[in-house]
Amino acid sequence: MKSAALLAAAVLSPTALASYSLVQEFQGANFFDGWVFYGNYDNTTDGDVTYLNKSAATADKLAYVTSGGQAVIKVDNTSDVVYNDKRDSVRITTADYYPAGSVILFDATHLPYGCSVWPGFWTKGENWPEGGEIDIVEGINGMTANQMALHSENGCSASSSATASGSIGTTNCSEAAGCTYTETKANSYGAGFAAAGGGVWATLFASTGIEIWFWSRSDIPSSISNATTSISTDDWGTPSASYPASSCDIETYFKPQQIVLDITLCGDWAGLDTIYPETCPISGGGAANASSCYLQNVINQGNQTALATAYFEINYLKVFNSNETLVTSGGASSSVAAASATSEASASASTSSTSNSSSSGAGTVRVWGVGVSVTLVALSAWMLL
Repeated sequence: MKSAALLAAAVLSPTALASYSLVQEFQGANFFDGWVFYGNYDNTTDGDVTYLNKSAATADKLAYVTSGGQAVIKVDNTSDVVYNDKRDSVRITTADYYPAGSVILFDATHLPYGCSVWPGFWTKGENWPEGGEIDIVEGINGMTANQMALHSENGCSASSSATASGSIGTTNCSEAAGCTYTETKANSYGAGFAAAGGGVWATLFASTGIEIWFWSRSDIPSSISNATTSISTDDWGTPSASYPASSCDIETYFKPQQIVLDITLCGDWAGLDTIYPETCPISGGGAANASSCYLQNVINQGNQTALATAYFEINYLKVFNSNETLVTSGGASSSVAAASATSEASASASTSSTSNSSSSGAGTVRVWGVGVSVTLVALSAWMLL
């Protein structure tokens, strides 16, 4: 009876499978191998940016690796932008997909923040938005706490009875804002995050549920600090956000996910005239309007104070899982050996300089670990679409 009870608990818990093997990592000089640069205007949040392709982003130093090995993604803060034009930025999407049963680690020392700035570290299904979206890191303007969310078609919701340390917000995942949690731990976003040396997010994407953890630099568990070829969830504690399958059927609403990093400006959230003035002053003390964010931050030389902090500085992003399986868009699957992001460089290079969309078109869709996988991303102190 005791063993049967333990087995039942294991089946119900998203973190029941506590050990995962590394299948892919983005780190150091090869960080940008295995990504597709979007190369077009902001088509998801109506932001006032143009996302550059790989060659332009590299030439303009909006995507590069520092001498210390940190990857930087940033908004242009040197150009004089004329009225009605947009400011250059970067959005990158992994060429590969990661199925339910994945863990993602993200380690960063700096996140983009400031008036008009709207970064995101998130995942999406191939047929977005039908394949679901997981927002792991997101904030706007002068926010000081990270917001996490799921976005799905109608039928998925967050449960107020789920065990999580974050503050639950909206619960209907099909609403525009998604079903949200706000981080309650200190230094999860903005200047506080950078001053604390950054931190790490871990995201478990499993058929039994989706969970997100955050640790400031001084609180990172040893299982993450010491992780090389495998990782255990045993010492992770209570997640900041928890979406159990009991209130959202993960297998129905969330298909294999690509990882996305981007930074936009203004747009449908940061630029709203009802939202922008909450943390950003209006020039001259007047009332905010639909153009306030754009006029104060994007055109001419822009808001140099905000643009100077509009960048990601990332130590690493790692994906762990329990299986190694290749899945094509036609549904066929086969076993493949675990590989680092470096091995995907040729596939990315062939499309990154000319792509004007994500890599979710027809053809082969590589999906790692059809089982339970974990992706970890480490961000150093630092920026989104």
